[in-house]
Amino acid sequence: MRPKVIIVDDHRLFRACLKSVLEKEDFDVAGEAGDGRAAIRLITKFRPDAVTTDISMPGWNGLEFLKHVHRDFPQVKLLVVSLHSETRFIMESFAAGASGYLIKDAGSKELGSALKAILRGHHYIGPEIAGVVICRAVAQWLSEENQLRAPNISAREREVLQLVAEGKSTREIAASLYVSVKTVETHRRQIMGRLNLPNIAQLTKFAVREGITSVQ
Repeated sequence: MRPKVIIVDDHRLFRACLKSVLEKEDFDVAGEAGDGRAAIRLITKFRPDAVTTDISMPGWNGLEFLKHVHRDFPQVKLLVVSLHSETRFIMESFAAGASGYLIKDAGSKELGSALKAILRGHHYIGPEIAGVVICRAVAQWLSEENQLRAPNISAREREVLQLVAEGKSTREIAASLYVSVKTVETHRRQIMGRLNLPNIAQLTKFAVREGITSVQ
């Protein structure tokens, strides 16, 4: 049985083009709609496998339409086909429930590949906008890493941290570094306070995560 698809776009000519492409790619176009509210009626009636939709439409905002379908028809896969290639629209679409995003000048084969991918449970991003998404993801990752990065600790504190994480006793650390037991205890207390770590177990996890020691 061919997968059922509903096309949502306020441009009739574009809908006709999409329908022609999808039928050649072995999809069954169950219906077309020019706005979100009409599309909801079609989804309720035909229970499609997937919906292609634009973001900019009259009446209902396309993002609101995505949220509504994702909430009330979670089994329906959503593919955005839009002129917008800006990061904000892409990210907001995925946040609203889309499984794929293409820009409107994508080729017919790509449209079919995108729908087949999301129907298999994958996410799909058109190659023209993949760089935008990757750059945003990297920026987010770097931001989170910087937030998690520990305050600067001195070389001596780093040595103490490594030895503590490796399970050395206070006396063993003192002997290894040629300092007093009291000095080691002071360093350890300052490190834990600065990093806001409550115990040695958490201190060890931090040291492993930061590459200070490889002890697991």
